[in-house]
Amino acid sequence: MNQRLKPALWILLFVLLALNPSAAGQRKGDIASLPFSPAPYRVGERLTYDISFSNFISAAHVEIRVVALGTFFGHEAIQLRGHVETTGVVNVALFAINDDYVSYVDPQTGLPFRSELTTHEGPRATASNQQLSAGLFDFLSAIYRVRATALTEGSTQRLSIRNGADDYQVELKVSGRQSVKTKAGSFNAIAAQVRITNNSTVRNIRVFFSEDERHLPVLATARLSGGEVRAELAASDLIKPLEAQPSPAPPVITSGPATSPTPQPETAVRDHSLDNLPFKVGEQLNYQVFLGSMTQPAGTATFHVRARSNNFSRDGLQYTVQAQTTPAVQRMFVANDLITSYVDVKTLLPFRTELKLVEGRSRTNQILSINQDYGVATTDQNQKIEIPVGTHDYLSFFYLARTFNLTPPRRNAVSILVKNKPTTLFITSLKRETIQLGSQTIPAIQVSLTTDDAQPDKFQLRGWLSDDRRRLPLRLTAVTELGPVRADLAIIPLTSQ
Repeated sequence: MNQRLKPALWILLFVLLALNPSAAGQRKGDIASLPFSPAPYRVGERLTYDISFSNFISAAHVEIRVVALGTFFGHEAIQLRGHVETTGVVNVALFAINDDYVSYVDPQTGLPFRSELTTHEGPRATASNQQLSAGLFDFLSAIYRVRATALTEGSTQRLSIRNGADDYQVELKVSGRQSVKTKAGSFNAIAAQVRITNNSTVRNIRVFFSEDERHLPVLATARLSGGEVRAELAASDLIKPLEAQPSPAPPVITSGPATSPTPQPETAVRDHSLDNLPFKVGEQLNYQVFLGSMTQPAGTATFHVRARSNNFSRDGLQYTVQAQTTPAVQRMFVANDLITSYVDVKTLLPFRTELKLVEGRSRTNQILSINQDYGVATTDQNQKIEIPVGTHDYLSFFYLARTFNLTPPRRNAVSILVKNKPTTLFITSLKRETIQLGSQTIPAIQVSLTTDDAQPDKFQLRGWLSDDRRRLPLRLTAVTELGPVRADLAIIPLTSQ
């Protein structure tokens, strides 16, 4: 990826907040003197954002949280946390970002006194920290201090932000009100324009805050020469925190295996089951499907990890996949399928599956309620299907397989429901190799998918997953009655900048 895209992601983070690596010279600390509202600093708040750039629908994932109120490094403080990570094709084939931020702010003023940054590169991590003097913000504390002001129409706020040895200056002006629709819902929003002095690469920076006292940053946009960058609120929820404990001594800057340089209160709210997954909320994977020797796609498929929320009285993740034929083949065959799977956050086992399938003249509309404790799946027609405990559906299996140890020649097995019948699927890691997707050559692990049927390899199902911690499904192939079928992860070339 062009090196300018990385600063573009930071810009979008401050377009929620306001950091840019090319700012210079304005008055410092103006926002610190404005009236302060404690409403945005609600302990347990977690905001999740999807970031797109140009043709990359899913370029990055951002999460910001109010973790704890307690005593840290001898100060009464609120601990804020942020996580930024590139996703999908951007991460595996173009550019990888995986950074954690921590900020400690005064609960009466929102002013930070300490910030920490951990940058992950594969299995290694580099941690650093800095002390902040009065009037200076890091980008994470800047988000919340902006939210804590009145944001009245026509008002202007100026912030000085320090990142390492660099100071950046940003001006945010409230321009009016506008209705905004995001994945997390529709909002009556306060619109603001962000101006960065001496900045020539980023234009038309706009950010929208909800009109309530929390002033949620619900949408942010900016224009680069290569296209629009857009940060959209995907989920807003509250995690019940535990009582904070005193922090340990300040960490030492290190370069080695990933360690946590932050204090203990994090364990009160951190959900390791999500942190350790190879995919994140907001990830979207787009595939082109080719039939036989056709050079034009015969179909498309889009997989999406939706927001974590309370689904049908369960704490769960929502997966969706939509697959359909393209106009090139619709004269011969029309398909338009939508599958939605709701899975338990801790086990990734499905508890509800919704099928809306249109394949030629065939129509299927079915809802399955799955009780994993008793090994029973019940249809919306009250048909009960006995299943092994731990059975997956078509879609949940797609994500579960990415969590397996796929070191060749390892073999994994899982029970899945196929046409209302449990079937054992074996995933055998065959070998490591590189494959070509578009202009990218990507290291991958080839796997075979076979069943416990009489003809275990009837469809000659093969898959190639990226040989990294994200285990992205790069390519899937099969042999069907219509001929060979291949689904490739779509990699859209980046517009030159």
